[in-house]
Amino acid sequence: MATRHISPHVIRHTTAMHLLQACVDISVIALWLGHESPATTHQYVEADLAMKERALARLHEPEAKLRRYRAFDSLIDFLRTL
Repeated sequence: MATRHISPHVIRHTTAMHLLQACVDISVIALWLGHESPATTHQYVEADLAMKERALARLHEPEAKLRRYRAFDSLIDFLRTL
């Protein structure tokens, strides 16, 4: 580490990522970093692949069979008159 140059930006980014991984709300992180808006801080959410992987791991296939919607004939007739 002694040979690496670590800028203040790297420290800020690393701190933000650790806070995000600790489930600190993004608006709190934005205030901590002095960002004008949480939208500026949103880049950290997009950058954290580990959080994305955990979110995807919680997803399950739906048990119900998906069916295509079929409109009533009266609705189709109404739409044709438009």
